[in-house]
Amino acid sequence: MRLLKQALALAILALPVLAGAEEIGQVSTVFKFVGPNDRIVVEAFDDPKVEGVTCYLSRAKTGGVKGGLGLAEDRAEASIACRQVGPINFKGELKDGEEVFKERTSLVFKTMQVVRFLDKKRNTLVYLVYSDRMIEGSPQNAVTAIPILPWSP
Repeated sequence: MRLLKQALALAILALPVLAGAEEIGQVSTVFKFVGPNDRIVVEAFDDPKVEGVTCYLSRAKTGGVKGGLGLAEDRAEASIACRQVGPINFKGELKDGEEVFKERTSLVFKTMQVVRFLDKKRNTLVYLVYSDRMIEGSPQNAVTAIPILPWSP
C-alpha cells in the first residue's frame, strides 16, 4: 500500500502544468426539482505557455442529484474561442498537440481537454477542444485559431 501511495505521489508531480479555468457565467437549460439544474457554463483560462492568450470554453454540465454529487457524466459537446489579449510571449518551447487544459467530465472515465498546435507556415496558434473516454472517445470537437501579430491595444 505504501508503494502505491509513493507511485501516486510521483505520478502527480510528473503531470504537466495545466491552466485552471475561471467561471465567467452560466445559464440554466433544464430545471431539476432536486439538485442543481442542467446548465451551460462559460469558463476562461490563460494558456500557461503563451502569455497574451485567453481561451473561452462553453460546455454542458449535468445537474440533478448525480450532478450535484459529482457522479453524473457531462455531455461531450464543447465550444472554444481563443483570443489575443496582450502581447504574445512564449514561456518555453511549444510542442504540437500539447495539452493546455484538462477537466474530468465524469467521475472516472471521461475528460474534456484543450490541446495547442503551432501552424508555423501561417504563424498561427490553433486550439482544439475535445472529449475522450478511457475506452472510446467522441469525435465531437471544436477549433479556434489566433494569428500571432504585434500587439496594439
